[in-house]
Amino acid sequence: MEKVKHILVVLMLMVVAQNAISAAMQQPVDMALASTPSVNTFDKGNNGNASNELLNTSTKVIVRDTSFNMIDTRYTAALDRVKQQAEYIKTYAKDNHYNTNYCFLVDMSIPSGKNRFFVYNLKTDKIESASLVAHGFGSTRKDGTDELDFSNNAFSFKTALGKYKIGYSYKGEFGLAYKLYGLDSTNSKAFQRAIVLHSDIHMPEIETYPYRIFQSAGCPTVSPGFLPVLSKFINTSKQPIIMWIYY
Repeated sequence: MEKVKHILVVLMLMVVAQNAISAAMQQPVDMALASTPSVNTFDKGNNGNASNELLNTSTKVIVRDTSFNMIDTRYTAALDRVKQQAEYIKTYAKDNHYNTNYCFLVDMSIPSGKNRFFVYNLKTDKIESASLVAHGFGSTRKDGTDELDFSNNAFSFKTALGKYKIGYSYKGEFGLAYKLYGLDSTNSKAFQRAIVLHSDIHMPEIETYPYRIFQSAGCPTVSPGFLPVLSKFINTSKQPIIMWIYY
């Protein structure tokens, strides 16, 4: 009888231990899921477009740009860099018969959720307007960082760096769009690749940082509200405007 009692006690202890282990293993998972932002949580801050985010659908974790703690320093440095790039464009535009009053500068080193498309006044040395702009989804690395890759190749779906001449307008799949002509070896195939300046309804009108935005098939895509701003500069210019995408 004593032996039977001993066996029952051992079995009970084993059951208790197993339950304790299971609870200990489950607790971090439950806490992690409870602290993870849901898709609906971000929908409210992104005009209802969860598709604008890179989502890991298995866990519904929203991928964020990775330089959150340094963004103020980085953005200040990027704005200083805009002025440096504009200095070069002043000479280039004058020597090559482009618009010497305005240029468009796109700094792809800035996280996608921050304004990185700048309309720059070459006469006053000031930024006239700024907004979000998409990069090609092929440029996004799979390691989850905000570093980008670039290519001039067709079907790479990557952004191509370099200076672009903004050409004639037309009505395409996304409505109003402007043909782009690559002026450097790094973007010389832009016209053949059908890389154009256009808008897309999935593009937010305001900054979403630290969340990423919609990605294009390689075109510098802006919001529906920002394209008319650019159109005013393009359509009233007697000479072509330069757009420079750099990193």
